[in-house]
Amino acid sequence: MIQRRTLIQAAALSALPAVNAWAQASFPSKPLKIVVPFGAGGVADLTARAVAQKLSENLGQSVVIDNRPSAGGIVAGEIVARAEPDGHTLLLMSNGTAVSAGLFKSLPFNPRTDFAPVSLLGLFDMAVVVPENSPFKTLAELIAFGRANPGKLNMGTINIGSTQNLAAELLRTQANLIAQIVPYNGTPAVINALRGGQVDVAVEILGPMKPQINAKAVRLLGVMGEQRPKDLPQTPTVRELPGLSNFNVSSWNALAAPAKTPKAVVDRLSQELGKILAQPEMVQRLAGFNVQAKASTPAQLAQLLDSDIKRWSDVIVKAGLTPQ
Repeated sequence: MIQRRTLIQAAALSALPAVNAWAQASFPSKPLKIVVPFGAGGVADLTARAVAQKLSENLGQSVVIDNRPSAGGIVAGEIVARAEPDGHTLLLMSNGTAVSAGLFKSLPFNPRTDFAPVSLLGLFDMAVVVPENSPFKTLAELIAFGRANPGKLNMGTINIGSTQNLAAELLRTQANLIAQIVPYNGTPAVINALRGGQVDVAVEILGPMKPQINAKAVRLLGVMGEQRPKDLPQTPTVRELPGLSNFNVSSWNALAAPAKTPKAVVDRLSQELGKILAQPEMVQRLAGFNVQAKASTPAQLAQLLDSDIKRWSDVIVKAGLTPQ
């Protein structure tokens, strides 16, 4: 019996290359769908549509966008997790997927095991901004004031549990600030509070803040990512400050397929996305949304997701947020 089982297992393993070759050769056999957990018109939606157009051209099949906004991206995630694992249904995954893993007591899917990571699509910066008439001219001045005046600094973000909100929590923790974080229902409300003096500083995605920065309604003190923005080289990162060299918060978008999608199909999609995101016209198009085009291997995306789940789960615990 043991010998027979061993022979069966060996036969199954020897058949894998043929199965993968068949899967790659037959893919795609029908239109693809990218399920986006956000409404139309946002950074994620615009990125998905730009990539979908080129992916359709490369694969010779139409690629449609299915917007399914919901708290924590639960609806979109469940649709893809339960889809046929053939590579024709994809999830627009983001760092919000990692946040949801720590923010919700239970999800109808497991972000780690129910998806096959395909590739990153892009990164976008989180900004630290103050009113134009603020006395703070630099990040260093803001941090120094917050440390020297416990409880006197008010930080505005969008709703509790958002990436922006948790990024502010992480800054407060790592910079040793005793500051009040004030949540608002959406970016416009944050901007109004900032300009009206209800908060001293705000943490928000850089893209939506650029019109306010260009109009000199608010002042950009710094960004939270690993590097200075290419179009704003004079803007420092938080990690350039003493004691904050490990600070790094970048929002990201990526594509993932249902778990058990054949490796050959995942690899094909990843390779095509790598080609698309290296095209100068795509780099320029995404830059118009303030997104840095960036592809990855499936393994690199899996590692990023794992590290972000741990990081944001720790932030949620330290912030005293109760899982919903």
